[in-house]
Amino acid sequence: MNTLRKLSLLVFFVLTGHLNAQEFTGEATYKTHRKVNIKIDSSKSKISTDQQKQFNEQLKKQFQKTFMLSFSKEESLYKQEEALAKPNPMGNAAQIVFSSNTDVLYKNIKTQTYVEQTDILSKSFLIKDSIKDIAWQLENETKNIGNYTCFKATYTYQHPIRDFENDKDSLRFEARKITAWYTPQIPVSNGPELYQGLPGLILEINDGQQTIICSKIQINPKKTNKIEAPDTGKEVTQTEFDTIKDQKNKEFLERYGVKSKDGSNRIEINLGD
Repeated sequence: MNTLRKLSLLVFFVLTGHLNAQEFTGEATYKTHRKVNIKIDSSKSKISTDQQKQFNEQLKKQFQKTFMLSFSKEESLYKQEEALAKPNPMGNAAQIVFSSNTDVLYKNIKTQTYVEQTDILSKSFLIKDSIKDIAWQLENETKNIGNYTCFKATYTYQHPIRDFENDKDSLRFEARKITAWYTPQIPVSNGPELYQGLPGLILEINDGQQTIICSKIQINPKKTNKIEAPDTGKEVTQTEFDTIKDQKNKEFLERYGVKSKDGSNRIEINLGD
């Protein structure tokens, strides 16, 4: 094990031992950014070039979100901050809602379980499942995020991509590399979304398409959000929910003539006849 990795683990265990004797809570604010590349078939729509540009800019803004992670040594609650609805630059020509701001994710690091409340087309689901281990590789690289020294970790996984354009719904896999930056200065094995399992709080995540970065941290704030699992919605496992989501995505594409040419965010949207 190299020197930086040893130092990272040493700091984590020292701080963990110190904090075990006291209550420890915190709040971390994360901002998300996602690459978007949208192409609208102008030959089949009444959308002007300027409207297409406005549409692309609006989509980019839709993916710029702010989340709050409230955490203790063993539990966390990840929730999007409420925001005013953004205006639709294309009027009644098109309106696409990718996600709601009602999603709530509860994680219990001790029991390795999570509960997520989410909506699809105004129907609520309650996903209950086990947290999957992530085969992190601790790298010999550091950088500062704010006042925190962060260590790099990576892992590669096979991301499933379903081709909704074909009736047979073919499935292929694409290797994707996740890069995380964590700080042992905050000794909780947690992070945004379902990322966890490192010797310190994850302050930044990049999967090649989306970046999640921490912009503010408060340790032991006087007032914190209550950390408890959501309980509203139809209870399903993650596998069951993924199947439902795939079907809803397919129905959406068929209804609005949206064609995905590959597994990236490049999409053609046919508007009009």
